[in-house]
Amino acid sequence: MFGRKKAQAPAQTYDPEKETPVLLSSICTGETLAGFKDRETGHFRSVTLVKSPADIEEFKRRFGIEGEIRREY
Repeated sequence: MFGRKKAQAPAQTYDPEKETPVLLSSICTGETLAGFKDRETGHFRSVTLVKSPADIEEFKRRFGIEGEIRREY
């Protein structure tokens, strides 16, 4: 009754007209992040850490992305 309210996770969506799906890889550590890059500002919004090809497929499935995703360094 008087407990804390549970925070709801925001629905994850993206606007294909404003954002581009991108895999951002570090040349130093090899770490790869999947997310979206704003076409106007160039700002990268990270969504998930990629540890295996299955993580990329899950990212594509979750957001309805088909085809290859561009990789940036």
